[in-house]
Amino acid sequence: MKNQKNTVIDRPPVIAVMGHIDHGKSTLLDYIRESNVTEKEAGGITQHVSAYEVTHKTPEGKIKKITFLDTPGHAAFSGIRSRGANVADIAILVVSAEDGVKPQTIEALKAIQNADIPFVVAISKIDKPEANIERTKQSLAENEVYIEGYGGDVPAVPVSAKSGEGIPELLDMILLVAEIKGSEADTTTPANGVVIESSADPKKGLGATLIVKNGILSKGSCVVSGTSFSPVRMMENFLGKAIQEAHPGSPVKIIGWNILPEVGAKFTTVASKKIAEALIAETKNKTEKAPSQKNEVPQNEPEETITIPLVIEADTAGSLEALLTEISKISIERINIKVIQKGIGRVTESDIKLASHNTDTLIVSFGAAIDPGALSLALRLGIEIHQFDIIYKLTEWLEEALKHLAPTIEIEETIATIKALKFFSKDKDKQIIGCRALEGTVPTGASLKITRRGEEIGRGKIRGLQQQKMKVSEVDAPKEFGAFIEAKIEIAPGDELLAYKIVETK
Repeated sequence: MKNQKNTVIDRPPVIAVMGHIDHGKSTLLDYIRESNVTEKEAGGITQHVSAYEVTHKTPEGKIKKITFLDTPGHAAFSGIRSRGANVADIAILVVSAEDGVKPQTIEALKAIQNADIPFVVAISKIDKPEANIERTKQSLAENEVYIEGYGGDVPAVPVSAKSGEGIPELLDMILLVAEIKGSEADTTTPANGVVIESSADPKKGLGATLIVKNGILSKGSCVVSGTSFSPVRMMENFLGKAIQEAHPGSPVKIIGWNILPEVGAKFTTVASKKIAEALIAETKNKTEKAPSQKNEVPQNEPEETITIPLVIEADTAGSLEALLTEISKISIERINIKVIQKGIGRVTESDIKLASHNTDTLIVSFGAAIDPGALSLALRLGIEIHQFDIIYKLTEWLEEALKHLAPTIEIEETIATIKALKFFSKDKDKQIIGCRALEGTVPTGASLKITRRGEEIGRGKIRGLQQQKMKVSEVDAPKEFGAFIEAKIEIAPGDELLAYKIVETK
């Protein structure tokens, strides 16, 4: 280990902030950022999975760096949240002192447990009138989160993102847990880490946010992730400022990718674009040679099922993943949703042209801009582009739209049950039968199913009704009547006749 003395360093811990959507995660992060980042924030990578690098002065007077990830609380972002826990060294589980444990709290806890990382509970909103710290601790225990003082060893720190109470203690606790866990990095290894977000900027190009876990990422090198690569020419820190190098634990944005890298994928660094292309070619070769895991066999859809094509453009890869996850949960009878185009960036003319091939195609933009040419073409063709910035609003709209597009089906609804009592006469396919209405109301003009011993033997139609030698328009059960019936099957006494009507339904 001695030869590594100068190359292995303590890396700033990467922290995932997780919890229920309304429990104050973003407010907590905002307070930490505003109180612990000396320079004014200039934008940059504060997207759906935000990353901030803060400094904190310990009680001993030492200045320590901490990197925070913000994993959104909406249920749709469970995949991002799981990756947030996987890239993180430590998690903060935010639980409101007003509400206690909620379903998304449990989901966040499972992601932490699956990632097998330590965590600290931040009991938030302690400044609120309804706050009850002890009740919240009890709620945690009831959900098998045993904090210190409640039979467990999970640290818990009461905090207020409004007043800042407890925030320094929370940061001290994070650094203590990090020290116990240990988060080392080798500065001599090629820079590597994880992609936490990717997006397309029409002015700058394709960008991705990375967390460096090992090595020093420098300008002039080339980053590779899967089949994506980018020469490191444009590199920004979390403040959106251009930097020359990024050290372990730092969030950094790289612009200039050939294709957007997959969110959650690992990245490594090579010396040149040529080496990167060779590495990608080798990866593709291995993928092509690998045996196929499954053969896609097209399934025959039910006759009444229709396929609705869907075009989706989102602002970031995280949003797109969340949308696809939520859309996959939508189940409308006789409707099959098929995403024929999905992208990150803007709605383009090619999206509109693709949608024009099928009048049922729906185009959805989630936080994505619309190219002027695309808007003009859509107006000319009468195609509507539906824009959203809240996921549940999009899914609610989509469900209603799909219900409207669902095909109508015809259902035979039985309106009366009749028993044939006596056969009177027959002329070709017209016959007069004495009947009794057993259930319901028998109307003139009703269609009939003719059944014998429980089996359907034919169909017919009531052309006229008579009671006490008087023509009537309908007969109610349990009355007897004469019926003038048109049917190819000769009706016999004892046959059961089911009068029905056709009902259209979605």
